[in-house]
Amino acid sequence: MRKLVLASATATLALAGCATNNAAEPRASSSSPIVAPSISAASADPAATAALGKATAALGTQSFTMTMTAGSGFALTALIDPPAGKGTAELTASGPSTEVTVKSLLIGQDLYAQIPGITKDGTWTHLDMSRLPEGANIGLRPGRIDPVDTANLLASTTDVKATGGNTYSGTVDLTKAAGIAGLDRVTIDGYGAAAQHIPFVAAVDDQGRLATLTLEPPAVQGNQIVPVTATYTDYGRAVAVEQPAATEIIEAPEDVYQVLGG
Repeated sequence: MRKLVLASATATLALAGCATNNAAEPRASSSSPIVAPSISAASADPAATAALGKATAALGTQSFTMTMTAGSGFALTALIDPPAGKGTAELTASGPSTEVTVKSLLIGQDLYAQIPGITKDGTWTHLDMSRLPEGANIGLRPGRIDPVDTANLLASTTDVKATGGNTYSGTVDLTKAAGIAGLDRVTIDGYGAAAQHIPFVAAVDDQGRLATLTLEPPAVQGNQIVPVTATYTDYGRAVAVEQPAATEIIEAPEDVYQVLGG
């Protein structure tokens, strides 16, 4: 019985924490190496850079809802309140014969999760974040509760341009953002120099706040990685998060940290 539980936990966390394999859907075959495009800081549009920077900064000043997808195998919905340091998230990862959903709850520096095969009904598994590597991500994380690490990601662009209709494009440096849900660190490192110049498209709403962000990762071993798309809505909404009762909290077993790389 114990082996079955651990097998379930391993599959769950492997899917949730390293969802790239599920997001990698062959769209085009290519044997060409990954080549980083030539980027010039002089190509940046100052007005576009300022507008996108202002939109990104708003994410740290008010609550919002984020939904995120990476193909048909990865979906995440998060209700986030950065000023209060709290939020909730539900991450679903699926493969040909597997689908798992991990729920997470963040209050300050405490992260709790409900993990199939590990967490008993009506309880939360408490994770010691000091045990987890920088890139480990099951939805939310203390100090960086935005699953896309949007602020650090867009701060890395040096070539943003306006493309009309409140939209912008450019490239970002994935190495500047840790643990982006939907793209695991192994995959990002595998891009080599190309990881520093990943194309993106962003849009802002009629109030100048970030509305969508789509990343277009390059192909890996001939398989095109589907875009990672995040939408930002419901700015200013109330995010109701309550600390679980002590009787509902169970410390994460050693196996969880091993699966997540800690």
